[in-house]
Amino acid sequence: MVKPFQFARLPMIYFGSGKVNELPGIVSYYGKSVLLVTGAGSFINSSRADTLLLRLEEMGLKICQASVTGEPSPGIVDETGRRFGDTAVDVVVSIGGGSVMDAGKAISAMLGKNRSVIEYLEVAGDKEHPGTKVPFIAVPTTSGTGSEATKNAVISKVGKDGFKRSLRHDNLVPDIALVDPELTLSCSPEITAAAGMDCFTQLTESYLSTTANPYTDALALEGIRAVNRSLVRSFTNGDDIHAREDMAFAALTSGICLANAGLGAVHGLAGTIGAMFNIPHGAVCGTLMAAANKVNIRELRRSGNGDPALKKYAALGSIFSDTSAKSDSYYIDFFTDYMTAATYLMGMPELSRYGLKSEDLPMICSQSDVKNNPVQLSQEMMQEILLVRL
Repeated sequence: MVKPFQFARLPMIYFGSGKVNELPGIVSYYGKSVLLVTGAGSFINSSRADTLLLRLEEMGLKICQASVTGEPSPGIVDETGRRFGDTAVDVVVSIGGGSVMDAGKAISAMLGKNRSVIEYLEVAGDKEHPGTKVPFIAVPTTSGTGSEATKNAVISKVGKDGFKRSLRHDNLVPDIALVDPELTLSCSPEITAAAGMDCFTQLTESYLSTTANPYTDALALEGIRAVNRSLVRSFTNGDDIHAREDMAFAALTSGICLANAGLGAVHGLAGTIGAMFNIPHGAVCGTLMAAANKVNIRELRRSGNGDPALKKYAALGSIFSDTSAKSDSYYIDFFTDYMTAATYLMGMPELSRYGLKSEDLPMICSQSDVKNNPVQLSQEMMQEILLVRL
């Protein structure tokens, strides 16, 4: 029996090395004016950017530019919307990491609205976004968040009174996701590690989610197989294009999965931590992944070995193990050992590096939503997870 489910719309996907060369032609389809949203430096200062800008100009396109430093804040989105609100922008293109894609997604949704994005954020706002936007193209340069395939843009205000909330509407799914693994070759080992662990966490949590379905399970497992082949390879040898292709595929797949199955304890905690402290999202996900899953498995085992989630943990472990015909317990333990090893190999930081203290933990846990986690976690269990990585 297949349980009922629904599946969100997807962007038109262009995937493959060299696909960025098709971007000028794709952009010209939408009109004569493009707003290019990038990060502060890595791409826009590269020879690839020079080539892209030259080709856009040769095609007669008017190019407006905006840059994003760090995770997008309401101020960044509002200021950019005001700056280009009177410009006839035909398409918005984001080229960068997850924060840049979220910023571009929000900007495309707010151009011409003459309101603050805060008014439309979940929980923080009191208005429902109408779903109207300027066409949006997402071009990731990291392999992490999968934002190129989702309908939400995460907007952050960092501080003790901060928040991380989504601007969300079905129509905000990017019109096009252009995923070129060659764009990730310049990622530093640190960025590769944080993005890769975020992607790994998203695939794992989507697969284990209480709202997973057969489609997301199939996609998540394919993404996990790519992670097994190439997470470590992309970190230790950043020039390995085949590893970069695997991880770009895994990240895209993780975005599709999280959009349709939801996530678990790691992302619930990471969202709250990211609102309170200036910590990279991928780093906090990567550092909590092993600790959170160990607590999940312990509590599932306490409740009895017949839980379907334990079977899923065993399936994950069997992907990473090079042995066959072992027991479920063997594969489950192998998976936790792999996650622990990856945490240290990839240099995932302790949370105290970013200013977290033990007295912060009760507030973090009380504000964290872990509803799709495969086992219900108490406040004490969530604090236990955080303490391991403090």
